[in-house]
Amino acid sequence: MLFDQARSELELIDRHMQVLKIVIEQGPIGILKLAEVTGMQAHKVRYSLRVLEQDGLIKASPQGAVAGEQVGEFLKTAGDGVEELKQLLNLIKEHSGKIV
Repeated sequence: MLFDQARSELELIDRHMQVLKIVIEQGPIGILKLAEVTGMQAHKVRYSLRVLEQDGLIKASPQGAVAGEQVGEFLKTAGDGVEELKQLLNLIKEHSGKIV
């Protein structure tokens, strides 16, 4: 329905954040270990790693994924991004209450 795509995107962001958290805490860490720790399928972990690497949040090493150069700045501002999404969701909720 109307919210399915947004829900899917938010779930994807959540997955990326879970992978990033584990890489920061346990890196270097490989795909199979990440899949085991997170309970995710390896191909989903691989996709999340690719997205995170493109954003500079992680980088590959011979031993596995490690935190990237941009991760510190991202973590400083991640809460702001989440807050913006919450405000947008509240606005959508407000608008939906006005529909008769």
